[in-house]
Amino acid sequence: MTENGPTTFVFVHGSWHSGESWERVARPLRAAGHTVFAPDLTGHGRHAAAMTPKVGLSTHVDDIVRLIRDEELRDVVLVGHSYGGAVITCAAEELPERIARLIYIDAVVPENGESTVDVMPEVFTPFIEAALVSAAPWLMPPPQQSPAGLFGITDPSDIEWVRSTLTPQSVLSWMERARLDNRRATAIPRSHIHCALHPRADARRPVPPIQPNGTPADVWEIQSGHDCMVIAPSELVELLLTIATDNRSIMENPR
Repeated sequence: MTENGPTTFVFVHGSWHSGESWERVARPLRAAGHTVFAPDLTGHGRHAAAMTPKVGLSTHVDDIVRLIRDEELRDVVLVGHSYGGAVITCAAEELPERIARLIYIDAVVPENGESTVDVMPEVFTPFIEAALVSAAPWLMPPPQQSPAGLFGITDPSDIEWVRSTLTPQSVLSWMERARLDNRRATAIPRSHIHCALHPRADARRPVPPIQPNGTPADVWEIQSGHDCMVIAPSELVELLLTIATDNRSIMENPR
């Protein structure tokens, strides 16, 4: 990856979603000559039939590690949205030499020994509690539309499209703890994109001022609800390219 050369992106979707959620971001990036992978995690999208009570965080980490190895990818910009942040954090532990940068979009960023629900308990616990008293206590159905839309999406046609792609999420994926003990992974640069219009921004864990690699935190903001890849894809593409190339002259870092 060079400042003006093509970049290899691997996008990891969040809970209930699939790789299809990245379509509006992947298309222009590919058209510009970049390499883009946006896989469906086990139990989601085309792999929905593979969902079982044993599908957890480690299952999804294996999905991403296998993709990077099978495709022989290097200098990867690994991007995780929401729950996908936990997946990319753990995947980087397995293949730190293949990862050029981690980009977290409104994402869960666990510490060693933490689960997704540990990072944002006030957001995730109600879904788990509802599942545990249901007929399928290991599975969480997608949330219903609220007055604020669906994942911040308010356009009716977009809501219909995204809803058609959603599948239930396994409880284990949120409860399995991250194992982070590879010191080589701490050297990977990290960037964080926060969706400014997320109604639960108050529950977001603050980004530490210093990255694990010892450099200052790299935090950006996009004027969008949670599913910015659907709501504001053009703005997200520009921001991703800015971060991936470290070209600060294109867009001013708001922090």
